[in-house]
Amino acid sequence: MRPFASPNPLTNDEFAKLGEFLRSLKNCRAMSLEAMDGFFTALICGPETVSPSEYLPYVWGNELSNEGIFQSLEEAEKVLNLAIRHWNTIANTLYKGRVYFPFLLEDENGLAQGNDWAKGFLRGMNLRRDSWNELVDDEQHGGSLVPIFMLAYEHDPDPKLRPHPISRRKREDILTHLTAGLPVIYTYFRSERQDHAKA
Repeated sequence: MRPFASPNPLTNDEFAKLGEFLRSLKNCRAMSLEAMDGFFTALICGPETVSPSEYLPYVWGNELSNEGIFQSLEEAEKVLNLAIRHWNTIANTLYKGRVYFPFLLEDENGLAQGNDWAKGFLRGMNLRRDSWNELVDDEQHGGSLVPIFMLAYEHDPDPKLRPHPISRRKREDILTHLTAGLPVIYTYFRSERQDHAKA
């Protein structure tokens, strides 16, 4: 399978512009940059190829189409270009077997929490939920998802789903294991992605 288009990573200014656009959306389901990064990563790592026409509306919080999201054709072209370029950066990094460091926003204390990223990843998994069950149930490789679940459910209303309180050091360990697990997930579904792309 050929790699995705050659990456042209976003600059800090371009990340800021994309983040500003996402914050401007008046939709509680619209993703933050961090959540979008996790969402993209899940779709890229997953067992099935998902087209931009399907996944991008989820980023805007619309989930049906891009209709009514953009103020002009020019704005649409700029925003879509930034989003697809970031997708290609993630895809190429993982395709080449390199470590992908998730895009994590820092809180007021300068700490990366990772909760939005993990929730974005789960939203990506949910687009093809049944296809992910194989990895979830795999005793040898399923542990690569544990750090993601821990962060996604850290503040869940259901106390049964919440992990034990996460200290600063523990969070750093979780984020390290999360990053290390992404190549495992990507490799796990490689053959299924190839078969799905051919089909």
